Amino acid sequence: MADRFFSPCPRGLEAMLADELAGLGASGVSAGQGGVAWAGDWLLAQRANLESRIATRVLWQVAEGRYRSEEDIYRLAYGVTWAKWFTSDETLRVNVTAQKSPLKSLEFTTLRIKDAICDHFRTVTGHRPDIDTKQPDVRVHAFLTRDGVSLYLDTSGEPLYKRGFKRARVEAPLKENLAAGILGLSGWRPGEALADPMCGSGTFLLEAAQIALDVAPGLGRRFAFERLRNFDRGEWGRVVREVQARRRPATKLPLFGADIAEDQLVRTRQNLDAAGFGDCVTLTRSDVLDLAAPAESGVMVTNPPYGVRLGEAEALAEFYPKLADALKRHWAGWRCYILSGDMNLPKAMRLKASKRTPLFNGALDCRLFEYVMVSGGMRDKPKVEN
Repeated sequence: MADRFFSPCPRGLEAMLADELAGLGASGVSAGQGGVAWAGDWLLAQRANLESRIATRVLWQVAEGRYRSEEDIYRLAYGVTWAKWFTSDETLRVNVTAQKSPLKSLEFTTLRIKDAICDHFRTVTGHRPDIDTKQPDVRVHAFLTRDGVSLYLDTSGEPLYKRGFKRARVEAPLKENLAAGILGLSGWRPGEALADPMCGSGTFLLEAAQIALDVAPGLGRRFAFERLRNFDRGEWGRVVREVQARRRPATKLPLFGADIAEDQLVRTRQNLDAAGFGDCVTLTRSDVLDLAAPAESGVMVTNPPYGVRLGEAEALAEFYPKLADALKRHWAGWRCYILSGDMNLPKAMRLKASKRTPLFNGALDCRLFEYVMVSGGMRDKPKVEN
């Protein structure tokens, strides 16, 4: 029988993740709110960790049952054969999330699951694992509904959007799996020009280079399943070699990044070099308002700042109309995508978005606004319903 898994992802990308997992060979794929349930063998779970651009984690379901109280959950967790998969020498963390659960305290539920796992080890081995909430060796996830509970062993460890090669970061970074999903939503394909005129630390450019060169996003990192007792290093090595063999040599790509701040371009260059993509992307220091499109057509995608404090909001109210003018003046023939948590952006830009896709960057409610900049002026643009 196939094992059952659940892969969370940025909200808004569930359907895309479902297609990606099905393409890797998953069966019983079912997209829900915030993730995708699926089935497959253990090797497929390892491959999903290595190759998924959209998933945040790969969680292996080890138990499920009904509950009426925390003690029912304790008994379910105690009965799982944890000692088959890891030892009491590994450190542990338990995460609990819930939808419509009647239990009053998720903290107490978390504690009872920890107690159950530790009591299981005391019974089997005479020793219990230590708890480490920051960098645990093993993560256990529990998900509660109104009367059901599922227990999962995390096969990923660090979230999968941490690709492993990014060195320089910026404040409020864009998650890498969200950036990959946005590239998919834009319809961009390798060989087509792609530009980010406010590139920050270069997340869109890094994801696009990986896609263009067929570089699996997990090649630069390790995974939690490598610590588990059922891990077959030889089998895993064959998967990694197969994926590495698909990787194309780094070459100049039609990928273009720009930013007005020199320190941002330095960060982007550091990240591209760390990933081996330093020669693939063209970087330019420029104000987005002055930047000319680097090709006659292509995809422009960017995640501009948005106002939180009053002064920022006022500054952006002046910036957005100028950005709209720059798009009309310099980017005719391009499909432009702007991710923003500012729902007033289209009104402030005074341009009608042809599409608005709800997405979440972490807990931040955002929209991906699409503007198709038709050559000859916006008045010639075909009407598209929102």
